[in-house]
Amino acid sequence: MLVFVDTEFTDFIQIDLIAIGLVAEDGREFYAERNDYRREDCSDFVRAYVLPLLGQVKGASCSVQELTLRLHGWLESLRQPVTLVFDYASDWDLLADALQAEDGQPLPSNLGEKWLLTPEVIGDPVFRQAMTETYSANWPPHHALADARALRSGYLSWKSAVPSQAGLRAS
Repeated sequence: MLVFVDTEFTDFIQIDLIAIGLVAEDGREFYAERNDYRREDCSDFVRAYVLPLLGQVKGASCSVQELTLRLHGWLESLRQPVTLVFDYASDWDLLADALQAEDGQPLPSNLGEKWLLTPEVIGDPVFRQAMTETYSANWPPHHALADARALRSGYLSWKSAVPSQAGLRAS
């Protein structure tokens, strides 16, 4: 099963996870926001465009330790091998860190391949249009769940238009 991943984080230098969204190919969703990141580490961009979008999903706020438990539970509930799909390599790094927390917990056993979408896929007009049409006033870009939904929509539209998987790169 494909699972599309997006993260929001503090900045590119002092990188720390703020929020994460995962959307399965079949539409099941996971979303969480950390309540223990350091706001002072956020870039001006994150302060202006990401932080105002937090708090929309009831019950999403949690500590990094709780996030680890929630992520494991959700991924394991899929009960089949999972291929992670993302458009930015650090999304995988942040997810892996969240899955392992501070105690080095092993990754869920059903995690399989990791696909990083290539610029050719991301830039394809079919992919871009499907992504754009997924966003709304309530679910704009730079919200991790909205971005994961848009990534899913873009990929599924692209795949039906271009059936080969030439635009994927195992990470």
